[in-house]
Parts: sequence; structure tokens; C-alpha cells
Amino acid sequence: MTEHSDQLLFNSLKEGSDDDFKKVYNDNRPMFLNFAKKYGIAEEDILDIYQDAYIVFYENIQTGKLAELRSSLATYLMSIGKYMILDKLRKNKKKVDGYQILERVEEVDLELDFFDIIQPKLSKEQVLLKDYFDKLGERCQQILTWFYYKKYNIKEIMSAGNYKSENVVKSQKSRCLKTLKESMIQNINQS
Repeated sequence: MTEHSDQLLFNSLKEGSDDDFKKVYNDNRPMFLNFAKKYGIAEEDILDIYQDAYIVFYENIQTGKLAELRSSLATYLMSIGKYMILDKLRKNKKKVDGYQILERVEEVDLELDFFDIIQPKLSKEQVLLKDYFDKLGERCQQILTWFYYKKYNIKEIMSAGNYKSENVVKSQKSRCLKTLKESMIQNINQS
């Protein structure tokens, strides 16, 4: 769908067009179902997640929470669904190797990257944090991302990162966070 036609559809949705809401639901359903199968979730659960994601999508447009289109409608809907899937996987705590889940998440993130999502401008502090985070070693970046961004608990990180014990994970996370904080404080003191 072109940007122009997507914007026209979005405008129609904001005006409450039932036909266009049905169109968005039906057009994106097969893509979402195919996308979600990679997670090994039962089809009935996938359908429930899609409907829940669609309800959030609908409510965000109706309430004005989504006031400006910054990506395609499909991207926005898929992103809502993706986080609902990840949340379900975490809640189920399926006996799946954490590494396999992370591989799936990374594959999905790569698939969603082509959807041209516009990122909001970062604050000065966020840019600084990003710069110093990028300077951390790969293991530190990985463990902090798992814990703070992906919301993995210590046991999930232990499994995903092939750590020997929970204490190793805790101390590694603590050292990484301390390094990041010290780098930022040093920069602030120099300014």
C-alpha cells in the first residue's frame, strides 16, 4: 500500500468508517497469522492475540492516541501484535530454550525493520545513553537489553546466555550497569 493510500485509509478510520476498519482487519489477518506461527503458539491463541491487537489498534485510533501516522497501518498493527506474542511467551514460561526464543525475536525484528517505522527524535540524555551503551562490550549490551528492554528475568537470561548460575548473571549485569553509569557521570562532570 502506498503512503498516500495508507494516509487516506487512516483518515477514514479516524472518521470511524466501519468498512475501512473491516478492510484493515481482513487485509492484515493472514499476514499476522503467518508471522505469528514462527513462535510455535497454538492457532486459536494466535487468533485471540490478533483480535486483542486489533482491538488496541481500533481503540488507539478512536481515542486519538494514534493521532498521526508515523508508519504504515500494517506496521503499527503488527507491532502491537508482536509485543502481545512476546508477552504471552513470557507469561507461559514455556519450556523452550531461551536462545530459541531470542532467535525468533531477532528474526521478527529483522522482518519488521523493512516496515519503515519513523523513530521520534531522541533527547540529549537518550543520545548520550545510546552512545555509551554502544561502547559497552557485546555481552554487556546483550544482558542489559535482555533485562531492561526485553524484561527477561535472571533465569531466562541465564538460559539464553548460557551462564553457569544466577549469581554470575546478577554480577555481570551489575558490572555492566555500573560501567554504563560511570561513563555517563564522567561525561556529565566533564561538561
